[in-house]
Amino acid sequence: MAAQKINEGLEHLAKAEKYLKTGFLKWKPDYDSAASEYGKAAVAFKNAKQFEQAKDACLREAVAHENNRALFHAAKAYEQAGMMLKEMQKLPEAVQLIEKASMMYLENGTPDTAAMALERAGKLIENVDPEKAVQLYQQTANVFENEERLRQAVELLGKASRLLVRGRRFDEAALSIQKEKNIYKEIENYPTCYKKTIAQVLVHLHRSDYVAAERCVRESYSIPGFSGSEDCAALEQLLEGYDQQDQDQVSEVCNSPLFKYMDNDYAKLGLSLVVPGGGIKKKSATPQAKSEGTTAPAAEEDEDEYAGGLC
Repeated sequence: MAAQKINEGLEHLAKAEKYLKTGFLKWKPDYDSAASEYGKAAVAFKNAKQFEQAKDACLREAVAHENNRALFHAAKAYEQAGMMLKEMQKLPEAVQLIEKASMMYLENGTPDTAAMALERAGKLIENVDPEKAVQLYQQTANVFENEERLRQAVELLGKASRLLVRGRRFDEAALSIQKEKNIYKEIENYPTCYKKTIAQVLVHLHRSDYVAAERCVRESYSIPGFSGSEDCAALEQLLEGYDQQDQDQVSEVCNSPLFKYMDNDYAKLGLSLVVPGGGIKKKSATPQAKSEGTTAPAAEEDEDEYAGGLC
């Protein structure tokens, strides 16, 4: 079966070469027919699992389409060549060809197809080169945003943000999440804005930037419904615990369902959050104080001193 398919592929290649030849009565190569034969050869080689030969046939098909000024079909052929490289586990080279295809889709005026190609490339490379995947997802988001397809754009930005958090590139992650939040606000998806504020705060606290975290919450008060939400209450409690170096309070908030059932990358940020100085377990000090019978009365005396007011 494989040998039959290989022979079939070789026959199509030979036909393609004939279509490209010129002579006394044929002044111009027949690029369209040649491209068709190269495409058939690529399919035959692919079915025979001869991916190197299939990739070469796809590339020849792409060049023939380019010479025929058929950019969309050329892009498709480059993308197929990239998929053959994927089968050969040559992922960086595969992504390079798919990126080339996406540029041709844009040039051809088909941005949706360009965006889908870029997203596929990001998925291919995500586990091998997360940094490249982030770049591809951001490019895809830009294409969708230019087309005013904001829901698709923000979905891709979310993928980029999570990869940045996973790679502990917190400065870039903070900017990416802010962009997500702005788009969700623009499309009036306010509950998701609340979740993005939680993500922002966790990222800023992992950057040891309490001021930026507090500013995120303060700025979010302008989002309809935020100030009365459980998200807001939890964040205020989190910031209070962090500011007072109360690890118990911080851990209690971060172990709440609100935080634990976020996207996995953000849930992990919450569970690994440590207050400055390693944390002072203030809550555990209270029972000890009562058992000694000294601290609690002192607190009562302080309250009695001002019971009648300052005047």
